[in-house]
Amino acid sequence: MDEHKGHETVPAAAERTEKQKELQVSRQQIQQRIQDQEKDLKLLQQEVEAINVSADRAVEDSEKIFTELIHLIQKRSSDVKQQIRSQQETEVSRVKDLQEKLEQEITELKRKDAELEQLSNTEDHNQFLHNYPSLSALSESTHSSSINIRPLRYFEDVTAAVSELRDKLQDLLRDRGTNISKSVMGVDVLLSEPEPNTRLALLKYSAALMLDPNTENKKLLLSEGNRKVTLMNRQQSYPDHPDRFTDYKQVLSRENLTGRCYWEVEWRGGIVDVAVSYKNIGRAGGFGLNGKSWSLRCDTNSYTLCHNNIKTPLSGPFSSRVGVYLDHRAGILSFYSISKTMTLLHRVQTTFTQPLYAGICLFYDGDSAEFIKLK
Repeated sequence: MDEHKGHETVPAAAERTEKQKELQVSRQQIQQRIQDQEKDLKLLQQEVEAINVSADRAVEDSEKIFTELIHLIQKRSSDVKQQIRSQQETEVSRVKDLQEKLEQEITELKRKDAELEQLSNTEDHNQFLHNYPSLSALSESTHSSSINIRPLRYFEDVTAAVSELRDKLQDLLRDRGTNISKSVMGVDVLLSEPEPNTRLALLKYSAALMLDPNTENKKLLLSEGNRKVTLMNRQQSYPDHPDRFTDYKQVLSRENLTGRCYWEVEWRGGIVDVAVSYKNIGRAGGFGLNGKSWSLRCDTNSYTLCHNNIKTPLSGPFSSRVGVYLDHRAGILSFYSISKTMTLLHRVQTTFTQPLYAGICLFYDGDSAEFIKLK
């Protein structure tokens, strides 16, 4: 009565009523998430069964076909079987990992719901208000609201590829035998996560990249811990190296990129190519001028996407910072203009057959570009 004289007050019962409403909303959210995730859990279990059945059938069919062939393809039969089993184990493991995460989150949600129910039944208003702040906060779910299943036929394509191999033995063993391996590796039950659509979401996949001094053209100078490259007006005294670019003023990252990753490039000057490329691009070739690289050319008023020497003009707000998102497994490559807002400039959908490397190409003396440290 003395310490809080003159302060605004509210009856505990009235405050309890307000917080009780919020508590009920939280419980409804929890219960809905439990229902959604239990559905997803059931769906995943069905997929595990379907994967196993399909894989077993593929192995059985493959063995029957291979037994009809001579010793020339016996080794190939063993290889295919091993690949199927390996991919089966990988996909089942991925699904089961997600199952475990869902089960853990459901358990935690049920525990939270029980605590809230106990709090809801507390008769002492002050005790209720004292405990409410620590119990009412609902953590963000680590799991998406639903499971997307890739609509493939699992391992059936393997059997088709093996049958084709049987029919055209010599030619297919030499030229198209790799189709079997590709079919096995193509089994991907869980659809890749949706492409992030905000910069905050992209930053979850931030890659700390550095440039490879062995690949830089001799007119380029690296700095800032090999994150920044500048085009000089005279050639540097670098030793010869088989990975060094000769004709174009470009450089590759030291790190190869095979998963989901995101990086940003800050550039200064007239023109810069922000690219991704296979390691085996010709050292005399430029980014985007072949089928082994994809390049976003940025200048002061336009963007151009170049691949296999095909140039596609793009529209978008000018920015001196470009973001690049790669989902190697899904074959997605996206370029963004980064300023106060993030704008998608272009999205490539393809199949990447090798690890990729980030690349930068400069054109005018004094121009520079830098891999930005992302937080």
